[in-house]
Amino acid sequence: MAYYKKKKKKVGTDTYKWYPQAVTSGEPISTKKVAERLAKISTVSYADVVAVLAELAGVMSDYMSLGRTVKLDGLGTFYYTITATGNGVDTPEEVNADQITGVRVRFIPEATRLGTKGSPMTRALVAQGIEWEEWGKEEASSSTAQPGTGGEDEGEEGTFG
Repeated sequence: MAYYKKKKKKVGTDTYKWYPQAVTSGEPISTKKVAERLAKISTVSYADVVAVLAELAGVMSDYMSLGRTVKLDGLGTFYYTITATGNGVDTPEEVNADQITGVRVRFIPEATRLGTKGSPMTRALVAQGIEWEEWGKEEASSSTAQPGTGGEDEGEEGTFG
């Protein structure tokens, strides 16, 4: 079950409208939990999964520092973007690496077409048929546990995204 909260956002110069905003619950799922699950659904041992996941960030960083993107099939593409100082310079000749003040890693989830050309695309990591429920809203007839009620993957309290 995914959750949302009601959020008032500014639209234009002086108008506000209400929108749903995704909410995350509990603590982030750890590498250990991911490794345990991957080991259960594959022929790879837990120790092997942990070893590979532990090295993944370093390998990706090495390739991206060489100016490459990293595409993980079924997941998506990672790449660097940069921020620069000031308001830019007047000529291309003045542009140099000293202007770079920050580096960020960006991610684009892999997309697949649901049918033929022209049909909608779906992004990896976005499950089909997500059931959304308002955060904190309790339904008397529902037996679905709310976040923070003791599920094995939940933390003590929700965090808002």
